[in-house]
Amino acid sequence: MTRKGIILAGGLGSRLHPTTLATSKQLLPIYDKPLIYYPLSVLMLTQIREVLIISTPDDLPRFQALLGDGRQLNMSFTYATQKEPRGIAESFLIGADFIGRDPVTLILGDNLFYGDSLAQRLATAASKPQGAAIFAYWVPEPGSFGVVEFDRNGRPQAIVEKPEHPNSNYAVTGLYFYDNDVIDIARSLRPSARGELEITSINQIYLERGLLTVEVLRRGVAWLDTGTADAMLDAANFVAAIERRQGLKIACIEEVAWRLNWIDDEGLQRLAEPLKNTSYGRYLIDLLRRSSDDPFSPTVALRGRYRTPSPTAE
Repeated sequence: MTRKGIILAGGLGSRLHPTTLATSKQLLPIYDKPLIYYPLSVLMLTQIREVLIISTPDDLPRFQALLGDGRQLNMSFTYATQKEPRGIAESFLIGADFIGRDPVTLILGDNLFYGDSLAQRLATAASKPQGAAIFAYWVPEPGSFGVVEFDRNGRPQAIVEKPEHPNSNYAVTGLYFYDNDVIDIARSLRPSARGELEITSINQIYLERGLLTVEVLRRGVAWLDTGTADAMLDAANFVAAIERRQGLKIACIEEVAWRLNWIDDEGLQRLAEPLKNTSYGRYLIDLLRRSSDDPFSPTVALRGRYRTPSPTAE
């Protein structure tokens, strides 16, 4: 079986009005690249090459213009509409034919993850043949999220959607790993009081079946939810600080595909050429130069592209 990926990039973006009155927030820039690059790169790091992008009828053509069919990255992008925001869990009904009989990973289009151990965490979650895996992150004000409650032994015992009085500070992030049963579970749901099919309901069902794993993201991993103007600014400043300090880009999808050997040097060069007058394009071109000149450079691709064993390898 091949794990499929879904990016839910719909919604009205009402908390960002008037900026999002004419475009999707997932098309807005976080520093030097569109927001959707960040969740897409997470799916790529999970070794997912078939991705369904769900958005509104108005915004979907813009995503298609940005990302195409994925062949440039040796991937496959499919598109589907969510006419109205009826809940995150509706993604599995919209994407049922796309998912087929495979497991699936869903990520929200406005989530940004960053950390040294992230790839290993993703691989662990994706390797589970049965059940579900979600990620929890400590936040100071958890009432705006789905919240995981743990028992004294650290085992999850409940997941509560936006509790008025949270019993835990661990919010459920917008990244979910499921086996194929999620489609039937989603079909069994009834709309909540706010008229949505709740992802928390799906997670609670897996929990009650004893098939839910909760991975707690510690301090070494950053999770940013870009739902407000302040949050988007914070995310942009975070990315800018990391990229300027290290000289390495976060969520550069062309680089990720190259590092994973999905595209070769010529493929990366073709993608860089139209962008050569931008700092982003020059970065891609510089990747090729550095890989040729210095096999120990941190910009040399991981997993199989080191010409000699390197102390910088993951």
